[in-house]
Amino acid sequence: MTSIAFTKMHGLGNDFMVIDNQQQHVSLEPELIRNLSDRHTGIGFDQLLVVESPSVPEAEFDYRIFNADGDEVEHCGNGARCFARFVSDRGMTDSRTIRVNTKNGLITLLLQDDGQVMVQMGVPVFEPEGVPFVAEDAALFHDLQVADDILSVGVASIGNPHVLLQVDDVDLADVEGLGPLIESHTRFPRRVNVSFMQIIDRQHVRLRVFERGVGETRACGSGACAAVAIAHRQGLLDKTVFVTLPGGVLKIHWPNENSSIEMTGPCSTVFEGHTRM
Repeated sequence: MTSIAFTKMHGLGNDFMVIDNQQQHVSLEPELIRNLSDRHTGIGFDQLLVVESPSVPEAEFDYRIFNADGDEVEHCGNGARCFARFVSDRGMTDSRTIRVNTKNGLITLLLQDDGQVMVQMGVPVFEPEGVPFVAEDAALFHDLQVADDILSVGVASIGNPHVLLQVDDVDLADVEGLGPLIESHTRFPRRVNVSFMQIIDRQHVRLRVFERGVGETRACGSGACAAVAIAHRQGLLDKTVFVTLPGGVLKIHWPNENSSIEMTGPCSTVFEGHTRM
């Protein structure tokens, strides 16, 4: 049995178990993570967030992310906001601008005066090999065969892989049916997060996301960033866009194609506790 001190948090309903692995030493085995993520017999979460001592001098912390299926992943934007609030609220840093090291490199978290957190998510990558996505060349649109249908999609990496489908109405989108088929499509070697986007106008969109290794979540920060970046390059959106997800609204700002894309939104602490698993 392993005793684990944890905090339950969420960003727009995308929920997390957060553990400080500097003060305790939890062996993060996939089976343990899957047991903890179970909403009936465990804590229940979309992702497990782990605070560790920095492994590079440029960072204050290492930030590790595990999906509910036990796989370690590269990025989680909603989780990054919760991570910033977690280390700040516990006095683990005095910084308002926090540099953290992820599996995919350094990101910057900025605590705002209104309680929200802005995350500099990095420069989006559109080249297929950087997503990764099997295609001969980079393009604004790619044809993707799913079952008997040919879908027109955009692809990008925000430190983790994303694919975007535009739909007329997200409420009617076949997220449950198409999500798993696209997530595990052979043209995405590391699987993929699948976003379904409805454009309201050039500064407002609605979005649902089927997350890799999790399923549909109430919000996905990196998915919102990827969707805005892809659609902006396609000439459909402005530089600043408000993304309405089932759990609430994120502000996404992309100054230019060579700049880090910025995501701003809220985060909340739900409860703290101990568990033995």
